[in-house]
Amino acid sequence: MAQLKIKLVKSLNGRLKKQIATAESLGLRKPGQTTVQPDNEMTRGKIAKIGFMLEVTEVE
Repeated sequence: MAQLKIKLVKSLNGRLKKQIATAESLGLRKPGQTTVQPDNEMTRGKIAKIGFMLEVTEVE
């Protein structure tokens, strides 16, 4: 199964509560923090909501 490496590149300061909650559900709390998540529909949906704050790469 493919994995996605997700990095938070922008701060959560001043963002909507929903956007902060989405970032935290991905395991991201501080800019520069990185997490590896499974590549599935749920993760892709979260990325679609806050994609402008993220850097996403595929890991095998």
